[in-house]
Amino acid sequence: MNDKEVIARRVARELKEGDRVNLGIGLPTLVAQYLAPALQVFFHSENGIMGMSPLPGEGFEDINLTDAGGRPVGALPGACAFDSAFSFGMIRGGHLDVTVLGGLEVDELGHLANWMVPGSMIPGMGGAMDLVTGARRVIVAMTHRSKNGSKIVPRCSLPITSVRRVDLVVTELAVIRPTENGLVLHETAPGVSVREVIEATEASLILAPGLVA
Repeated sequence: MNDKEVIARRVARELKEGDRVNLGIGLPTLVAQYLAPALQVFFHSENGIMGMSPLPGEGFEDINLTDAGGRPVGALPGACAFDSAFSFGMIRGGHLDVTVLGGLEVDELGHLANWMVPGSMIPGMGGAMDLVTGARRVIVAMTHRSKNGSKIVPRCSLPITSVRRVDLVVTELAVIRPTENGLVLHETAPGVSVREVIEATEASLILAPGLVA
């Protein structure tokens, strides 16, 4: 199992019956593949669909039906398509239960930076600011480290997406819950020790009850 699958599977466990869930570009779109079969969740894409599902199979592609990254998806019975204005009205109006977003950095204040690297070509912020601000729960799905080091840092060095504190960070090593007191190491991934997580993390971590370094 690769790192992205580990993360997507763990995020899928956070979703509840009836949730309306936005999936961001990249790794977050994998979450739909690992949802428990009996669980009914309505996946949203900011480009205008509620009720998307993984593509049923090769040959079912429709250029008018894609996820936020432009990849073909399927649609559940009763799914609804709408324009971007309506889609962002849902986001800004607080009608999404969860958004799952990728991340470049998360800091000890729970701030997320995920929309730009200064000096790099970017098309724009997209819906990141609206989603972090408007969704009832924000889950960050990202790898624990990049080639430059830890992505969980004391303070974000990249431009933050919102001043709102995110609710959960899921990496291939750990599940971390940002709180007003700091970052709480909630659990470690199977086969990963608390010490390994601490050593891989630049930010300070508070251990949840039952975890020992």
